[in-house]
Amino acid sequence: MSATTILVVDDEPDFELLVTQRFRRSIRGGELVFHFARDGEEALELLSRVPGIDLVLTDINMPRMDGLTLLLRLPEVDPQLRAVIVSAYGDMANIRTGMNRGAFDFVTKPVDFDDLTVTLNRAVEHVRAARAALQARDALLAMQEELAVAQRMQLAILPQPLPDTPGRQLRGFMQAAREVGGDFYDFFILPDGRLGLVIADVSGKGMSAALFMAVTRTLLRMVALSGVDAAQCLSTVNALLAADNPEMMFVTAHYATLDPATGSLEYASAGHPPPLLMGAEGAVRELPGCDGIVLGVRPAQEYPLRRQTLAPDEVLFLYTDGVTEAVDPAGNLFGEERLAATLASHRGLDCQDLLAAVVSEAVTFASSAPQADDITCLALRYRSGGR
Repeated sequence: MSATTILVVDDEPDFELLVTQRFRRSIRGGELVFHFARDGEEALELLSRVPGIDLVLTDINMPRMDGLTLLLRLPEVDPQLRAVIVSAYGDMANIRTGMNRGAFDFVTKPVDFDDLTVTLNRAVEHVRAARAALQARDALLAMQEELAVAQRMQLAILPQPLPDTPGRQLRGFMQAAREVGGDFYDFFILPDGRLGLVIADVSGKGMSAALFMAVTRTLLRMVALSGVDAAQCLSTVNALLAADNPEMMFVTAHYATLDPATGSLEYASAGHPPPLLMGAEGAVRELPGCDGIVLGVRPAQEYPLRRQTLAPDEVLFLYTDGVTEAVDPAGNLFGEERLAATLASHRGLDCQDLLAAVVSEAVTFASSAPQADDITCLALRYRSGGR
């Protein structure tokens, strides 16, 4: 621990000699550093130019500026600075005034140096604890501000809604369990006019997951826009992630491309919950063939390419397990069956309202239980051939 620095304010020269003599071993050993002032004005001047003073030990009766006036001025120098006052044994009125003005403790004359040592140690511990708490608070506030910035940045990289077309409607939603999350969704128009759809979930929570998410999202979009099919895209992204992944984080993902002219859907999945298909009449089923190993674990991994043709007014619903694994206070999961029933009961809604209904059902189901995982979902309604 660094040396304790004490400012002694007393107009009696003999008191400086007594202090330096009594604490000489601690001074030589670098445990204590003393500064001396003859009155309150000299003390304030010294405090203004000497940083790091832990404690003020001040007499009350002094010329120019007495100790009681000095006590009123100390918060102007450092609100965390504390003082111990020295006064005559019978001078309780001044001692009481000093305590009311913020003195931490007092000692009486003639000074018992054993008692003074105990009092000074206790006062210094109090000051350092208060300063440590203040530093911790400032660090927490700074961290919260950084997280708020990270949250705004994460939301900013989510895609802007695509305008509805005669052939389709598409909307997405994400709600992180913490300030930042590891889920993401993305959609974009490919060079050949097809629509690319991505949903993914990074292992873990918080800042590390958010950073890995940002890397994954960038890689996946970059590879997808090169024009490769969904299976090749996941295979390439997996190899890139696995090549430099010392923390062994992984990503579940589903990538699909839709030809809006024909309703042809090509897709590949990497350990992600199978998307759901809902027909116009409300029947809900899983998109078939959604298997594959998570991204980032095995460098050389192939992913099968699947195909499905969407019927007019069919809805493709992609989601992360934060939806189905929402937990109520009794420990029950929201589950796939409840999700399918929720979709069916709201089948006539547009995509934006459908997402809102699903999220509302999951949140209501969880009730007072805290959100355990990020909630992300993506809804595509295919209307008919056309772009």
